[in-house]
Amino acid sequence: MSALPVYRWRLAPEGLATFRQLRAIGLRPGGQPVVAQLERPRRRHAPLVAFLYRIDLALPVRPMTPAKQAALARANAARRVCPECGRHAGYRIPSSLGMCTPCAYPDTAAV
Repeated sequence: MSALPVYRWRLAPEGLATFRQLRAIGLRPGGQPVVAQLERPRRRHAPLVAFLYRIDLALPVRPMTPAKQAALARANAARRVCPECGRHAGYRIPSSLGMCTPCAYPDTAAV
């Protein structure tokens, strides 16, 4: 098995894009293999790595179906209900807290 070509940050050849870049132009990898790797150096840590795909082999993003849209709406609504007090928080409850802010910090007076 041969190793993937590695390119430095901003030096990848034309015709290659990361997953996010493909998504921004309305495309998806579509099952194609990774053709190269992009590395962004950092000072005190290992470099950030992104995989590159060929743009000419990418497929259009599948459209959102009504069922999928409804499922996402239900999931997002469930993430706004506090499991501790059962109230609608009005924001997405952070997974780090696992509950709304008043339940997580009951001693803090609401301003």
